[in-house]
Amino acid sequence: MNQATLTFDKVSDPKVVITLQGSWTVNGVLPALDQLSALPDYDQLKTVAFISGDDFSWDSRLLAWLLACQRMLEPSHCQLDLSGLPEDVRDLFRLANTVPPNKALPDRNPSLLHRLVDRVARLGDEAMELLAFIGELVLSLCRWLSRKGSARWSDIISFCHQSGPSALPIITLQSVLIGMILAYLGMVQLRQFGAEVYVANLVGVGMVREMGALMTAVIMSGRTGAAYAAQLGTMQVNEEIDALTTLGIKPMDYLVLPRTLALILTIPLLCLYSNILGMLGGGLVANSMDITWLMYLYQLQDAISFGDIMTGVAKSFLFALMIAMAGCRAGLACGRSSAAVGQATTNAVVTAIIYLVVADAGLNILFYHLGI
Repeated sequence: MNQATLTFDKVSDPKVVITLQGSWTVNGVLPALDQLSALPDYDQLKTVAFISGDDFSWDSRLLAWLLACQRMLEPSHCQLDLSGLPEDVRDLFRLANTVPPNKALPDRNPSLLHRLVDRVARLGDEAMELLAFIGELVLSLCRWLSRKGSARWSDIISFCHQSGPSALPIITLQSVLIGMILAYLGMVQLRQFGAEVYVANLVGVGMVREMGALMTAVIMSGRTGAAYAAQLGTMQVNEEIDALTTLGIKPMDYLVLPRTLALILTIPLLCLYSNILGMLGGGLVANSMDITWLMYLYQLQDAISFGDIMTGVAKSFLFALMIAMAGCRAGLACGRSSAAVGQATTNAVVTAIIYLVVADAGLNILFYHLGI
């Protein structure tokens, strides 16, 4: 194998002709660029022309060497003439220079206005992506109802078990404790007026209208929503979602819709279960403070209406949809690394909680003005 060499033939003062000989490949040793800078009158050169010798061979290593030569000659505004090289070399060199390098450095200290505009623009993009996701989910539901989708009942039942019975222990614990906390807080204030018996009203209305649905949704967002994001994110890393798309299976039908339907079916039931246990926890506190179970149950019956119960259940349906959307969106948008799976899980939980708080506040305002 002939070693790559340079032969200089100076034609005129502003131009030098260089003959490339030998093997200009990855297996050889290429000449150093210092040979060009060592030429006499290097600063006055305007054109460097390259021609190929008889035993000349090349591969992509030659292109890298020519690009490095071009960058070295840029300060002196010297041009490269490759007309004496093979046509393939000229085409690849032209392709490499089609898009100029981005030399603009990012602004490391953007102004407050610039950061505000950028944040608003990102919020706008986020809103559009959310609307697009909702639209795809609605279309997937329509396909499933018309029996044209690929969602399977076996998957829905499996996800119902994961998000329903498997969540009962943590829901039981948090519901009883929340009921006890509400009872203790109410008892401290009501005792000043000798109206301790009305603690049942506080616990009952607070659980069925607000705390039962909201706290159940928060627990499920950290438990099930994060699990959905991790599952879909891992599938994204393993390219399983790409494989489903290649096979003509829509990920929205096969992966997202079963998880969403499972949460919509189970969270309202968990909300009712949480309401009962919350009132039971409040009754334990009331009974320890000389309020009999009969008095407590009578006050609950008098304080809670069917409309109050349905208000909490209606909230839970919306909360279930938001948890599923946050978890599945984060999983489908996951990157291709293990770190991206963790980030997707965190985004799912944070986004779901933000959705829940905003939706709960909006619903409470709406119910107040509607007199519900």
